[in-house]
Amino acid sequence: MDAKEIKYARLRDEMVRRQVEARGISDPRVLEVMRQVPRHRFVSEALMDRAYGDFPLPIGEKQTISQPFIVAEMTQALSLTGSERVLELGTGSGYQAAVLSRLVYRVYTIERIHTLYARARRAFDDLRYFNIVSRFSDGTTGWPEEGPFDAIIVTAGGPEVPVHLTDQLTDGGRLVMPVGGVDTQDLLRITRAGDELIKENMGKCRFVPLIGEHGWKE
Repeated sequence: MDAKEIKYARLRDEMVRRQVEARGISDPRVLEVMRQVPRHRFVSEALMDRAYGDFPLPIGEKQTISQPFIVAEMTQALSLTGSERVLELGTGSGYQAAVLSRLVYRVYTIERIHTLYARARRAFDDLRYFNIVSRFSDGTTGWPEEGPFDAIIVTAGGPEVPVHLTDQLTDGGRLVMPVGGVDTQDLLRITRAGDELIKENMGKCRFVPLIGEHGWKE
């Protein structure tokens, strides 16, 4: 490991200790994976030294890489054990999918902006995260031909939870998504129990808008 990678490893440890663990994230697998996945590889070279800060960062196309705590909170909320097939809507930088890929059997991730889709795919391949399947498409309709999924994560805020997504959950499956207005949302966790959907509000958050057929219009 060269000097730069040693520095980034130290910054990751500090990020997890101060920003993630200190705020109540307790799943040991989530904490360990966030110490391992190189977040700086998912931002531009100019922003690499800021990649472990307590804030989101721009990734182009009016999109952002989420604050580390939010990534950890949403990941923990999925209650992953290791064997799951997970769907992610909004690949963005690819960091959230990368974190998930170290925790589950397979990640399916959809991105509607081609430059972000291509950049994230290169990062996955460079890091040899080969259990991530990516697709360039409107994610708001889900990925029905690959479903159902044990967990679904939506990394953009929509006006409501698309029924197309809850229909693609397994019995016992969990969906985590920000829902509300364009400027602020509530982070919801929805668990399927047979035909029933159990909804929990995890608190206020702020995400970029979910654009697509079953989200906000451009």
